[in-house]
Amino acid sequence: MKFLSFKHDGQDCFGAINVDDKDDGIVNLSKRSTGISDLRDAIRKDQLNQLGELASTSAPDHALNEVEFLPTIPNPEKIICIGVNYANRNAEYKDGSDLPKYPSVFMRNRDSLVGHLQDIMNPPESDQLDYEGEIVLIVGKEGRRIAESDAHLHVAGMTIMNEGSVRDYLRHAKFNVTQGKNFEKSGSLGPWMVTTDELDPMGQLQVITRVNDEERQNDVTDNLMFPFRFLISYLSTFYRLKPGDIIATGTPNGAGARFDPPKYLRQGDIVDVEVPGIGILKNSVVDEAP
Repeated sequence: MKFLSFKHDGQDCFGAINVDDKDDGIVNLSKRSTGISDLRDAIRKDQLNQLGELASTSAPDHALNEVEFLPTIPNPEKIICIGVNYANRNAEYKDGSDLPKYPSVFMRNRDSLVGHLQDIMNPPESDQLDYEGEIVLIVGKEGRRIAESDAHLHVAGMTIMNEGSVRDYLRHAKFNVTQGKNFEKSGSLGPWMVTTDELDPMGQLQVITRVNDEERQNDVTDNLMFPFRFLISYLSTFYRLKPGDIIATGTPNGAGARFDPPKYLRQGDIVDVEVPGIGILKNSVVDEAP
């Protein structure tokens, strides 16, 4: 089942699309369910199976082109991001370093992400806005010190992120990248979450990024230095992972900064991030007014 968050007639809603629904219609679960405020709340209350059954027997309420997509989870408690997780990406730095023993971890804030088909803002402070296509795990079950063998039990589903980065702001400080990862509306999340009964998060997955239809990134999760099971176990060592938390699992090589000359994003560019089995996250780039 595909679950999504969206706005319709000025109201924030959540709903579902059947994976095999040829009409791609949205069942508005906000108006069909009681006592559930949003998708994060539905995950927290362990209601996805019941809501999926409701959606599968209901006629669609909206066409996809009638709604404004919101980030899949608009209000996560934590947006956890993993840096340099594909082995080819580590080699891309050409610094002769050994493979890391532990993943790089940083955080994003909610306001830094927009939904599918919404504009990503190119900030006036920099000309180095870059794309990073990533597979995202959405936590389904609370846990601390989770064993790798149990990691799959704590995943509700997966979505996609364009983990937009402002490259020069990543280097403003010695030990963090927070500044360059948190410009308002610099990245995106969507278009929806596909549940684990439809797509196994522990199987091999592929992520592809295109800018103006030019393929820039293409890799598979078999090449991860830190697989999803390890990430969930490691992160839960110090975080209490909670339903609706987001884990962006790293981007392959091919980001704009690695071209010579660099291929940073500009006004009018269209960025597609595709994960077969989930879908395509599409956004246009717009210059933000000073």
